[in-house]
Amino acid sequence: MAALRSAKQVLRTEIKRRVATLSDDEKRRQSLVVSQKLFKHPKYVSCKRIAVFLSMHDEVHTEEIIKDVFKGGKSCFIPRYESNSSHMDMLKLNSLQDMEMLPLTSWNIQQPADDDNSRAEALAAGGLDLILMPGLGFDRSGKRLGRGKGFYDNYLERCSRHPKGKPYTVALAFKEQLCPEIPVDDNDVLIDEVLFEDDA
Repeated sequence: MAALRSAKQVLRTEIKRRVATLSDDEKRRQSLVVSQKLFKHPKYVSCKRIAVFLSMHDEVHTEEIIKDVFKGGKSCFIPRYESNSSHMDMLKLNSLQDMEMLPLTSWNIQQPADDDNSRAEALAAGGLDLILMPGLGFDRSGKRLGRGKGFYDNYLERCSRHPKGKPYTVALAFKEQLCPEIPVDDNDVLIDEVLFEDDA
């Protein structure tokens, strides 16, 4: 177990270093390529209820995706992380203007305030069809390296107990976040698909 933790830590440092070499323009360019791939994806086209992460500077930018979600009349849910635990809820985002008004956390992530009880939680209100997954690293077989808090692994476990079942999961990645293999344990949930700019 300690060996696995240590292997993950080494990999996190290495991937962070690789992503840090990308210019803002290159991150924007790859983000648009990945977004366009998503927009053509049958699971995205058919989904009605989608969870989207609000991206940090070292993640594929999701602004264009969120705009497209609202343009397509889909229901959009975003994460609210609890900083002192590994609990996360997916709460309804009402509009682009709503997103602009969200407060910033100490991690510099926009999310609904802790005392904001006005928003529907996805699992309490009909489940989700699709979850877009952030992460530090991924491999082609769907293994994911998160930031070590377990937010998404725990949430997917909750989803699997929902009557609708586990939603389809798609990770959005820069090429530099792809690894030959990610070390995982039994608690790490596999992702259905990883979208990135391939050379094809």
